[in-house]
Parts: sequence; C-alpha cells; structure tokens
Amino acid sequence: MKGARGEVAFRVGRAQYALCLTLGALAEIETALGCDTLTGLHTRLKHLSAEDLYLVLKALLQAGSPAGARLTEAQIRQISPARAIQAVAEVFRLALG
Repeated sequence: MKGARGEVAFRVGRAQYALCLTLGALAEIETALGCDTLTGLHTRLKHLSAEDLYLVLKALLQAGSPAGARLTEAQIRQISPARAIQAVAEVFRLALG
C-alpha cells in the first residue's frame, strides 16, 4: 500500500482491501459525524462511538477501492473494534502526519 497517500492494507475475511483517506472520504466523514471544520473533526475523532467507527471505516474502505465499496454493512460490522480502531488511526497518521 502507499503510505504517502494514507493507504493501509486491511484484511476482511480472506480478502485484502485498501483503506484510504481521500478528500472525498474526509468530507464524507465530516458530514457523517456532524462536523463543519477539520478542527471539529479532530476533536470528534477522539470520542468515537461504535456507530461512528463503522461510518469512518466504511468511508475509508469506499475510498480505498471499488472492492472495498462493495463490502456489505454486515461484513464491515463483523470487524473487531480493536482492528478497526488501529487501522483507522494508521490511515489518519499516514495521511496527515
């Protein structure tokens, strides 16, 4: 995966997908979490609910690849919270430094 683009490899079941923080994914995450600034989003990301984590992970999967966008809600919700949090944190760390 491409760290400079904020891409992280992420396995779901037997398949590997890319998580990617694009401008579109960032905008989608802001909207989903009800934030109107990047500062607000930064603060909000520190206090994610399980539903918030699902929405963020879904946006990153959709931005990563067409295959990631085809994952169902049930498939994404089966991912362990610890793996999801770790992957989301890594994507943001790589993309934003």
